[in-house]
This record gives sequence, C-alpha cells and structure tokens, in this order.
Amino acid sequence: MHPIRKQLFAILVAAISSLIVYARPGITDSTGLPGDNFDLQGALQMFQKATSPENFEKLLNTRDNDVNNLDLNADGETDYIRVINKMEKDVHAFILQVPVSQTENQDIAVIEIEKTGDTTAILQIIGDEDIYGEQVIIEPAAGGEDDAFLNGWNDANNSGPASDYRSVPAPRFIINVWYWPTVRFVYTPFYRPWVSPWKWRYYPVWWKPWRPMGWHVWHPRRMRYHRNFVVVRTHRVGRAHACYTPFRASSVSVRARHGAAVNNYRVTRTKTTVSGPRGRSATKTTTTVSGKNGRVKGSKTTVRKRRN
Repeated sequence: MHPIRKQLFAILVAAISSLIVYARPGITDSTGLPGDNFDLQGALQMFQKATSPENFEKLLNTRDNDVNNLDLNADGETDYIRVINKMEKDVHAFILQVPVSQTENQDIAVIEIEKTGDTTAILQIIGDEDIYGEQVIIEPAAGGEDDAFLNGWNDANNSGPASDYRSVPAPRFIINVWYWPTVRFVYTPFYRPWVSPWKWRYYPVWWKPWRPMGWHVWHPRRMRYHRNFVVVRTHRVGRAHACYTPFRASSVSVRARHGAAVNNYRVTRTKTTVSGPRGRSATKTTTTVSGKNGRVKGSKTTVRKRRN
C-alpha cells in the first residue's frame, strides 16, 4: 500500500474507533467535576463487600475495583482515600477523605448509618458538594438475598453530576443493611471507631498509585456498580449527618483548582428534602446566579416546611 494511503487508512480507522467508543450505550459526557473520577455506587458496593472499616479502605484503593480515579492535586497520580469513622451512640459516619497536601484534606463523601431497631439499620452515601457540585445522595436498591425491606418509598431525583445520576427510579423500598458484614462489625460491643493511620506521603506498603484513566476508559469500567444502587433526593439519616457535619474537611486548594468547573455545573436550583419527626419534611431550594467565567454573583436559599 502506498505510504500516503496507509497513513490515511490509519487515520480513518482511528476516527471510526473513536465514534464507536462515543456511541457505546451508557457512555455519557464528563461534567469536568472531580466527582467524575470517584464512583459513589462503587464505594457502597465495596462497603457491602468489606468485613471491616480497615478492609473497606483497602478495597477503595485497590486499582482493579475501579472505584477511585481521583487526582485532586493534579500530580499525575491517583490519590489515596482514607476512611475515618465518627460515632455517636447508634449512629456512624464513615468519612472518605483525601490528604491533598501536608496541611489540607478534602472530603469526597460520607457513608452515614443509623440503627433503627435490634436487627435493622439504614444507610446512605453523600457525595461532597465541593467534589460533585452539590450533595449527591445514593442508597441501596432492592436486591440481594440478605436484604430486607423496611418500608415503601417513592423517590425521584431531578439533578446530579452526570446523566447517569439523573435516573427516575420506580416505586421502591428502603433496604435493611443490618446484615452487611461491616455494619454488624461496627455495632459489636468491642468495636472502637476506625481512624485511618495513613496521611500525606505516608501510605501502606501494598498501595502503589497509578496514572488516572481518561473519562471514556474510566466511565464504562465503573458502570457495573450502578444497577445495585439508586440516586435519591431524600436525606433519611439526619442524626448521622449531624454527627459528621462538625468534622467536614474542605480544601482551599481543591476549591481553587476546581472552582470554575463546580460553579459552571451548579444549575439554577438545587433541592434537598429532609425528613424529620412526626412526618414533617422541609425542602431547601438554593438559587445560584452565575456570571462570566463561572463566577457566582449571588445566591438565595429558601426553606419550605410541610407536613406529609
């Protein structure tokens, strides 16, 4: 084959291959947010699989599990996710956190658990707004032989950091997570809250960072986790969230590096429904006005209370 024709043929094959990748079902465009590179559903799948908080941390940072693809400090290597447990009576908050420098940490998400009976518990994972542009709430979907249904619920999610976070689930049930090994483990009398011993540039010997994957390689690898979990807009674990809130870590350097993408993502309204006692709930609506270059010109928050 003539050299020029051979070159043109190679270019044509590459172009067709790119089109095939973009046309594959389930492949959606990246939002440009840091949260594109950490899979919340995958994190919950690892938590369900783990036998302890320490084992959960290892599963999060195992390359072949395809949960973590983060590089928050842009050094060309994936970040180590450490797990910190905050506990108060029968509630737990498991903070998933990245040490981005010697002086700064950034929370990626928090898994919140509340015991609701002798053998029942509920759980949600909340993606941090600095990473996902808004709080993203995910919980187990119906399925799994050990799952028990606590009560019926109908949830519809109106927003999220990517199109795969915008699904509208059918009427569903809240899942009892009491039989997950880690949940049972942390509710034993002898348990003491797990605090990861690892920090900036001080990591376990088994962990080796890798070069983050591109979006169209990374995205399809993590999609296998999404059928077992659902995005919701109702925050059901209020006591655990109150336990977590005083300890939330937000990095100035991460906000500076990703602030433009986060501000560009934040659409006009973000709604979160919080259920309270006696059937009461409140819907918080935040309206954000963005100016040029993604800069926020102002915002207004209103809270509407109602009785269900």
